Amino acid sequence: MKSSDEQRLEHILDYCQDIEDSLDRFGRDLDAFIADRDFYNSVSMSLLQIGELTKRLAPETMELTGEDISWNAIKGMRDHFAHGYGEMDSEIILLTAINDIPILKKRLEELRDSLA
Repeated sequence: MKSSDEQRLEHILDYCQDIEDSLDRFGRDLDAFIADRDFYNSVSMSLLQIGELTKRLAPETMELTGEDISWNAIKGMRDHFAHGYGEMDSEIILLTAINDIPILKKRLEELRDSLA
């Protein structure tokens, strides 16, 4: 794996941690998520950044995770944020943060550790 991809994966892990920190700070309640713009923007921007970094990963790097990670879904969510294809669904954003980010983080930590 190229060192630039290693750096991108570390940045993705940082954004995963930022999302987890926001969830720990603000909670996991949809109404609170919708009502608190800081919470909403923190999670949304981190998801956008994860998608942006993902778009720059080499295909060979993405293949190292097998089918555990849906890289195309990550890129697609980024496009929705960046290009404003209609309004983003707040529930989907929060559920992604709660359900998918811990899995992404765990898998990328395992990948990082296996390459060390």
